[in-house]
Amino acid sequence: MNPRTIVTCAVTGGDDTGFKYPSVPVTPEQIANECVSACKAGAAVAHIHVRNPETGKPSMELALYREVVERIRSSGSEVVINLTTGPGARFMPGDAGVNEVGKGSNLQSPAERVKHIVALKPDICSLDMGTLNFGKGTLVNVPRHIEAMAAEIRKAGVKPELEVFDTGHVALALDMIRRGLLDPNPLFQAVLGVPWGAPATGETMMLFKTLFPKGSQWAAFGIGRHEFPMLAQAMVLGGHVRVGLEDNLYLSRGVPAKNNAALVERAVEIVRLLGSQAATPAEARVILGLR
Repeated sequence: MNPRTIVTCAVTGGDDTGFKYPSVPVTPEQIANECVSACKAGAAVAHIHVRNPETGKPSMELALYREVVERIRSSGSEVVINLTTGPGARFMPGDAGVNEVGKGSNLQSPAERVKHIVALKPDICSLDMGTLNFGKGTLVNVPRHIEAMAAEIRKAGVKPELEVFDTGHVALALDMIRRGLLDPNPLFQAVLGVPWGAPATGETMMLFKTLFPKGSQWAAFGIGRHEFPMLAQAMVLGGHVRVGLEDNLYLSRGVPAKNNAALVERAVEIVRLLGSQAATPAEARVILGLR
């Protein structure tokens, strides 16, 4: 078990939950404020998507990312900023024509998916390491696109957080590390419980741990009701953890979380009860080798 455990808070996410749940932040000001308050509650890292302030739906607008990042930086918060590069991969095939793209697809080029990383240079950004069925559609991340995104992320001086939803994604990451396309000191994030990715079980998490290079930093989290059980599993196995309204809307069965800070406070309590301490942003930077 790590003596210092990094708690990440994923404050809003990329699903269509904006305005449907009052606790989910939507505007850049709300998102930035949630990042700052999550840090005050004990999170060292804030994982950030943005939303259209008028509709609440997921967005990829650079201006929205810029406002969130500038608000956090001007607030004086030391929270480690982690921007997503996941949007732009969703594919919904049509049912009639050959190569038909259905409603709900948002496929974008690798350059478009990382333009906010290049412009804003956060501390960390997520990088999805493979394709998977996701709900009723598919998230398409083919190797050459991942490689192109990784190259731009490296040029920007940003540390990629390698999101792995299944074991084949780890295999691709290891191959890219071997070929010098990814940082030789990687940060892995195992995502458990997403339909239809790796299940949220202790056995699955142990399998992921055995696949990660010895000595590498890794974290894991579970979706929905699996959030806190998977947090405990990750801690016991020596990993870091993640909570937040992107992944789970409830503190316990039938009890909605009023904000991200409430989820972070619960996470910090579990971390302490299991014998570790939540890392400060400064400690997280040292652990992850950030500049």
